Amino acid sequence: MKALLFERNLPRFAASRLVSTLGSGKGAAIGPLRLVETDPPELPAPDWVRVTPLLSGICGSDLATLDARSSRYFEHIVSFPFVPGHEVLGELETGGRVVLEPVLGCVARGIDPPCDACRRGMLGDCERVAFGDLAPGLQTGYCADTGGGWSHAGLVAHPSQLHAVPDAFSDEDAVVVEPVACAVHAVCDAGLQGTEIVAVLGAGTLGLAVVAAVTTLSAAGRIAVPGTLLVGARYPHQRRLATELGAASALSPDQLVRAVRRQSGSLSLSDPRPGNPGGPLTGGAHVVFDCVGSADSIAQCLEMVRPRGRVVLVGMPGRVHVDLASLWQREVRLTGAYAYGIEVLVSGERVRTFDLAFEVVRAHGLGRLVSAAYPIERFEEAVQHAGAAGRRGAVKIAFDLRRGSERRPAHAGGPTTTGGTQ
Repeated sequence: MKALLFERNLPRFAASRLVSTLGSGKGAAIGPLRLVETDPPELPAPDWVRVTPLLSGICGSDLATLDARSSRYFEHIVSFPFVPGHEVLGELETGGRVVLEPVLGCVARGIDPPCDACRRGMLGDCERVAFGDLAPGLQTGYCADTGGGWSHAGLVAHPSQLHAVPDAFSDEDAVVVEPVACAVHAVCDAGLQGTEIVAVLGAGTLGLAVVAAVTTLSAAGRIAVPGTLLVGARYPHQRRLATELGAASALSPDQLVRAVRRQSGSLSLSDPRPGNPGGPLTGGAHVVFDCVGSADSIAQCLEMVRPRGRVVLVGMPGRVHVDLASLWQREVRLTGAYAYGIEVLVSGERVRTFDLAFEVVRAHGLGRLVSAAYPIERFEEAVQHAGAAGRRGAVKIAFDLRRGSERRPAHAGGPTTTGGTQ
């Protein structure tokens, strides 16, 4: 059966990095990702199950890997060769759709007793992702033993990783649950307080999911209601979606600092002469979610966060060069937000992140963020579309592994139709 396999191949890795300077995803054809015929992965233990992928998303971390721009930090917690794909809607052999929670924690790895993080339900903080019964791999989709979502051969999963999909959910709704869970964790962990100014920089899948999580969970009384929610979005369709999802204002990123300045009544530490760009604010937003993860985005977040405010890195950063003097002088908290586990709500209730993510997806019909889906045979087109999603008016690009997907009618741009904006 066919699968996309990512191998350790340094010449192809270097070639992909070079070509990706022309645009994310453009190096897919010459990089280490290949379409191969393969057998399904073996079950690591008797209690594991087989999952046949139906839809599998292309994530920003996948693009960083394919562009050869992911951090070398990950070298010790992945294993080669692996089948990518961790945003997965699948089907069990016994029937029934499931969403994969891809983190490979202690339970999945057969480690007993589990590490302290897993014992507390914080699987994203697992201390054993390179140990146990499986090859190293922080998640399914980066582990040689599990398979991944970009495959007709399927993957294997521990039952603790699987969440049943409600009948009312479309396939597109289901496939975005995993990235929405990442956003939910970031929002819950940020410790929002009532009346705070909250800014979101970036409005791709993660940024829009953060907006949806803030509005849904605050309306339900699960987190505090922010005073205002501002979003910096590069493209018009992103600004429209952010407003539909509940942002008070969505504007271009270069206007976001000015909007935060007006909302907070701050001054700008800039050259006061007319025509000069704004500089760091004297006050600013209480919380800024960076859903991009670049040096420029981190620097912009530090410009508009108030003293003792919080900058939450939702988008995956790599090696960046950022001046941290303002973080030190203004005592700003810079924190990462990775994966999911158990969230503690304002009521003190402890809820699994994925349970909250299902609520957020249902509230906003977030399957509409899936703009296009491709058969894996057309992976080069799919990856290039994902790399240029914002510019092309799209949000989430996925692979369609459902029976007959290769025969579905194509529309403008070539992908198979799945609904959403194109």
